[in-house]
Amino acid sequence: MDEQTHERIRECIAAVPPGSVASYGDIAALAGASTPRIVGWVLKEDGFDLPWHRILRADGTVAAHKKQEQLDRLRAEGVLANASKIDMKVYRWDPDS
Repeated sequence: MDEQTHERIRECIAAVPPGSVASYGDIAALAGASTPRIVGWVLKEDGFDLPWHRILRADGTVAAHKKQEQLDRLRAEGVLANASKIDMKVYRWDPDS
């Protein structure tokens, strides 16, 4: 991945506002990345200063290894889960709005 794509991914993640979520695929599409997996890689390697908790799987599930922390952070922003799953129809970020 080139530096420009890396930075576009970081910018897109940073733009997701409190109270909203986006999927890895949403971010990849916005940033022009070839696959959602690259978004996960950026978060893992260089996402410590980003709102990582707002990025979910397309089905609204959270990261298994940080499940409780992610759900707690989202809840603090008003994003409520139903059985550890976020309703993407309700909370998905629309960058055009």
